[in-house]
Amino acid sequence: MSILIIDDFQEERDLLFTILHSAGFGPLLPVGTAREGLQLLGVGKRGKQASGIDLVLMDIEMPEIDGLEACQRIRMEEQLQGLPIIVITAHTEAKDIQAAYTCGATDYIRKPVIPAELIARAANALSLKQEIDARKLREQELLERTKELDHAFEQITTLHGTVHICAKCKRVKSDGPHWQRVEDYLRREARAKVAETVCETCLHQAYPHLK
Repeated sequence: MSILIIDDFQEERDLLFTILHSAGFGPLLPVGTAREGLQLLGVGKRGKQASGIDLVLMDIEMPEIDGLEACQRIRMEEQLQGLPIIVITAHTEAKDIQAAYTCGATDYIRKPVIPAELIARAANALSLKQEIDARKLREQELLERTKELDHAFEQITTLHGTVHICAKCKRVKSDGPHWQRVEDYLRREARAKVAETVCETCLHQAYPHLK
């Protein structure tokens, strides 16, 4: 699974890359600025999906766009709502960690980075991403199946094509040479129930003395 590494210091990027690569993670995509990372994720580009990235490892203190602002921008994209973001910071006070979570971070790692901690947190984040992707796939498949069934039911229960009605007796032509009463045809072909009644005109003709 693909991991995006965002850090403005080359030494830090190389360290993260080496630890993760040695542990078997990959492909790994290291970049030096948050702007580069946001571009790879398709942030701000309407209709563009993330380029197969499954996890973001990002330093908080960076020039121009810092890690917290980058988190906020990522979370504004609907297609990136489930993307795990692990921020890397030397500030470990409660208010700093809370600020990271508020901006959309999934987890955090303290500096200096401990290899075992990085590997464990990355593995947990990727496992979570797999579960989210699998759930979304199941939901999409269920939605598509429901639409197919709804369409099939509509095809079955709705009248289609041309209905041939005799101009004199008002019977409807059904299969082959058979003709049947309109109400019988509707009972068989349409979704609505047929209830027989008498309109006002026919009622007055049959019973003129009634008002």
